[in-house]
Amino acid sequence: MRYPINTNLNGITSTMKAMIFAAGLGTRLYPFTIDRPKALVEVAGKTLLQLAIEKVSSYGYNELVINIHHFGSQIIEFLEKNNNFGLDIVISDERDQLLETGGGILKAAPFLDGDEPFLVYNVDVLSDIDLSLLRKYHEERGGLATLVVRDRKTARYLAFDEAMQLAGWKNIKTGEVIASRNMQNTQMLAYSGIQLINPAIFKLITETGNFPLIPLYLRLASHHQIIGYNDHSSLWMDLGKPDQLKEAAQNIVSRKS
Repeated sequence: MRYPINTNLNGITSTMKAMIFAAGLGTRLYPFTIDRPKALVEVAGKTLLQLAIEKVSSYGYNELVINIHHFGSQIIEFLEKNNNFGLDIVISDERDQLLETGGGILKAAPFLDGDEPFLVYNVDVLSDIDLSLLRKYHEERGGLATLVVRDRKTARYLAFDEAMQLAGWKNIKTGEVIASRNMQNTQMLAYSGIQLINPAIFKLITETGNFPLIPLYLRLASHHQIIGYNDHSSLWMDLGKPDQLKEAAQNIVSRKS
């Protein structure tokens, strides 16, 4: 079930849709998540959820869906207390079953479906990416999905060919490889937790229940355009661990000063 919260569009007539993934258990952020969801952990005086909402709304995304699971009622109360930050916000309730990223967007399909691409933004990401340039790139390429990626160290990489088409995936720790296309002469880049998706994807999803998006993309990439957007912006941080929260807070304070 999806719970609508009070709507206030402040006279805005055009609509751009986004989904914020906020349903994670936040196990890496223990002990901060003992009594609250990851989305309500604070950095420099603001919750991760507020930072994500402010980020996407600053680029015109005014219709949001936020999924919830761990301490989900606290997120509903937080949004109501803040009058939804002046946006049209719908809750996708996963408190009965955590659906992962793929199952999460599939459950939210009635809200996200339509003619325009929708943004997906992880709540535990801090980035100064220009989301307008990302959308322009996505619309020019005409892909089914555009994944924001960076050249950074990680254990799991996505492989892209010269046209930035997804070709495969590799876990450098285990050596496991999943190839969608020829992976020769590809560049290995790390996913950044931000993406634009064409709603046409919903007709191609055969998976059910809880399932992640990346294996879905790897399945679709052999016949559809799953594109990478190589982000070179100055800031990207994963806020999934306590030491990363401290570093992020210092970064935010320094930028304000």
